[in-house]
Amino acid sequence: MNVSATSGSLQTLVVIGNGMVGHHCVEQLIARGALARYRIHVFGEESRRAYDRVHLSEYLNGRDADSMALGEAALYEHEGVTLHLDTPVLEIDRRHRQIVTAQGNHAYDKLVLATGSHPFVPPIAGAEGASRLVYRTLDDLDRIREAAHGARRGVVVGGGLLGLEAANALKSLDLEAHVVEFAPRLMPVQLDEQGGAALRARIESLGVGVHLSRATQDIRPGTQYRYRMRFAEGAPLETDLIVFSAGIRPQVTLARKAGLTLAERGGIAIDDFCRSSDEHIYAIGECAAWNGSVFGLVAPGYQMARIAAAALCDESAQPFAGADMSTKLKLLGVDVGSIGDAHGATPGARSYRYIDEAGAGYRRLVVSADGKRVLGAVLVGDNSYYDTLLQYVQNGIAPPADPASLILPQGQAAPLLGVDALPASATVCSCHNVSKGAIRDAIDGGCTDLASVKGCTKAASGCGGCAGLLKQVVEHELAARGVAVDKSLCEHFAYTRQELYAIVRVGGIETFEQLLASHGHGQLGCDICKPAVGSILASCWNRPIQDPHLVPLQDTNDTFMANMQKNGTYSVVPRIPAGEITPDGLIAIGAVAKKYGLYTKITGGQRIDLFGAQLHELPDIWSELIAAGFETGHAYGKSTRTVKSCVGSTWCRYGVQDSVRMALDIEHRYKGLRSPHKLKFAVSGCTRECAEAQSKDIGVIATENGWNLYVCGNGGMRPRHAELFATDLDDAALIRIIDRLLMFYIRTADKLQRTSVWRESLEGGLDYLKQVVLEDSLGLCAELEAQMQLVVDRYECEWANALNDPEKLRRFRTFVNDSRPDPDIQFVEERGQPRPAPARVIPIAEEIA
Repeated sequence: MNVSATSGSLQTLVVIGNGMVGHHCVEQLIARGALARYRIHVFGEESRRAYDRVHLSEYLNGRDADSMALGEAALYEHEGVTLHLDTPVLEIDRRHRQIVTAQGNHAYDKLVLATGSHPFVPPIAGAEGASRLVYRTLDDLDRIREAAHGARRGVVVGGGLLGLEAANALKSLDLEAHVVEFAPRLMPVQLDEQGGAALRARIESLGVGVHLSRATQDIRPGTQYRYRMRFAEGAPLETDLIVFSAGIRPQVTLARKAGLTLAERGGIAIDDFCRSSDEHIYAIGECAAWNGSVFGLVAPGYQMARIAAAALCDESAQPFAGADMSTKLKLLGVDVGSIGDAHGATPGARSYRYIDEAGAGYRRLVVSADGKRVLGAVLVGDNSYYDTLLQYVQNGIAPPADPASLILPQGQAAPLLGVDALPASATVCSCHNVSKGAIRDAIDGGCTDLASVKGCTKAASGCGGCAGLLKQVVEHELAARGVAVDKSLCEHFAYTRQELYAIVRVGGIETFEQLLASHGHGQLGCDICKPAVGSILASCWNRPIQDPHLVPLQDTNDTFMANMQKNGTYSVVPRIPAGEITPDGLIAIGAVAKKYGLYTKITGGQRIDLFGAQLHELPDIWSELIAAGFETGHAYGKSTRTVKSCVGSTWCRYGVQDSVRMALDIEHRYKGLRSPHKLKFAVSGCTRECAEAQSKDIGVIATENGWNLYVCGNGGMRPRHAELFATDLDDAALIRIIDRLLMFYIRTADKLQRTSVWRESLEGGLDYLKQVVLEDSLGLCAELEAQMQLVVDRYECEWANALNDPEKLRRFRTFVNDSRPDPDIQFVEERGQPRPAPARVIPIAEEIA
């Protein structure tokens, strides 16, 4: 079949490639009115229309392919647009201006090549089948999932961005994951030596093996695993499957066969307006090379797509002049950021470094020789600095007198750059090239909320990394115009969480229905307001979470007072105050775990967690634990979790106070406290800090004169050091101050807001908090203490309460009308303990049958 190009007054425009960049080009063409002059034919090799490759790993975590599709399918239903899926283009006939497919030839007047790139697989003997997998498309991920069935270990060759994403994918498939990298550090393009070392430490702490400076020689049959990888240096490594992510190469097969000029190091050579050596052919994205460079991020590809679309529609556009390759990522749960001249390659550049060896954190700031410009940065472990540093680099904003303050811990750092300091030209969204000025224009054009600004500008609809900054800019611009920024909790309550707390407390409201009737709208509530109000009610009145008026407000974990795990079973977490436990207690936990076949683990919070309990088993398990003297550990709730302690002066020759006794007092006092987010405490018996108190919401460190109190720290994905709040406190003063601070946090924090984020949001910062809590500047302290005492006095173990109420026990059944256990829950044995069996892959033929 041959299709001619020009039909009447319309020309034919062919786009080869339906990836993210090709799709964006079609969007831009339609938006610019291209259908008035072109019929557009889009050819894609895959059977699915364009999808989000940036979040590819989510597919293995349960996200379905349809939800990853970009835009609406209606885009390709416009009259004049034809999408040809599963149709590889075999050849470009430049002489006759035709493309050749297996289904026939298609003539073109203009052609856009958006063929992207392909994974590079080194020529290694023995690499085939499950030892030659790649990580690029949804089909590739299906092949990895199939190869993982019945496997125990997987190896990724390549320690760059995609390699670490692939390693995360293997972990999500319950495989022991290893990364093999030829270079002497991970992410060698983005990170310097120390940044790579910090990233390695964090990734290894997650159980991923890292093997650097390894060149794979060949792959042979293994002895304990399916394959054996041999290296030029170092011991061999055995594995069941191998995923290659050793870099990408521009997909230029069509261009080469067609005789287009290629760049020296690969890629289709283009000019500043994305034209190739043939004036009728454009190239965009990873297949294109500008000034000899290929850009492997989506934002430069989108920029090229906009430029090519403008040129095809005879519109003026800023010429392509290179691209900012800054990246903000979360790899295996670890924050990684690289901005501008991250390696300090600019002549005369100077660097400031902050190194946290204990926490495997690293930050590097690169400034010009005269100290007047920020040139680049490297971040490992905490990307909260990223947006601010990016704006300094992109907009030439002069750094503070001490540039190092930009990367110091939050308590010591210079104030964050406010959005009002950003010029109108500041780029907020790199993917769609949306500036602060464009957001202003959208608001002036009638956009009155964040959703409408997103819809108008497409900001934050690419990789999503700018969402936080976009929200700040929108709210700032709306406020500057006198528009009240709507901070309602949800459509049912036109109040913030703080305002609802005050309403509940002052009005003595004890049920969701009362609050909805008196201060809300509608009759049912939603998934936002119900758990938020449930948390407020629990914080105020400390009623059992299983009370009938609270149960409908809770998520699964609170409803069943246990954390649901990935295979549908639950964890059982008895409280072990301060980590102190008797031999009889240990024996009781061991007996329960053995009787019910539970997986047991000692956690970093000095508890013993039991995993694998089915829903109907929970009451029986807790009956035995409570009989042995244990209480619920509240691991399922936004509440007090643990109070970690060292052994203190009782045993340790360095201890100056009895840290175990104080940890016991603190844990027993606050163990029933519900709050906007989980709370973690620690007490150290001396300044050697074995309990790691300075990374907790409430940290207590002994001195010879009493206790030093540290507040508002946390670990997790955004670590923050706690700040010194008060010194040399006696026991009574310490408890009194903690009472006040926690109740003030509960009263004023937003929903799901950690104490660290709450502290950063307070106007006046730590000094203001000291005035309120230590100096009683608001006259609230007596009230806060009384409210905390009410919570303490009303404490009861939620599981003990539930076990004494037959009505509450009725919900602990896997099936409403059947007492059998769940037949779909399967276990396998590993290291002498049960763990969830890998998800079964259903062959297509079986699924159809």
